[in-house]
Amino acid sequence: MSNSQIIRNFIAAWNKKDIDKVMGFFTDDCVYHNIPVAPVSGTKAIRGVIDGFSGMASQIEWELHQIAENEAGVVLTERVDKFLIGEKWVSLPVMGSFEFEGDKISAWRDYFDMNQFQSQLG
Repeated sequence: MSNSQIIRNFIAAWNKKDIDKVMGFFTDDCVYHNIPVAPVSGTKAIRGVIDGFSGMASQIEWELHQIAENEAGVVLTERVDKFLIGEKWVSLPVMGSFEFEGDKISAWRDYFDMNQFQSQLG
């Protein structure tokens, strides 16, 4: 399976809000940098961050607009990540970068505008 397909499956797990399945995509020492927030490493720390923002949402929808994989297997995504918080959808344009060890994500960086996210929360 290509790394691009792994990321498509990763996004499908997000869209089902299956956080246990999402966690299965990472290496034990994965580094997650949700820029502009400080990076975290290891599945326990990543789970804490993910639970923090996914726990606010009753539904999650990631819309994948573009996906590219380079010769080294790094996958880049252009997405809009949507979270239903209360009765309001919060939409966040995101660029993501995913590095791999075997078939697991070893580094994940998402680039987004925190002010855009916070302004939608009200």
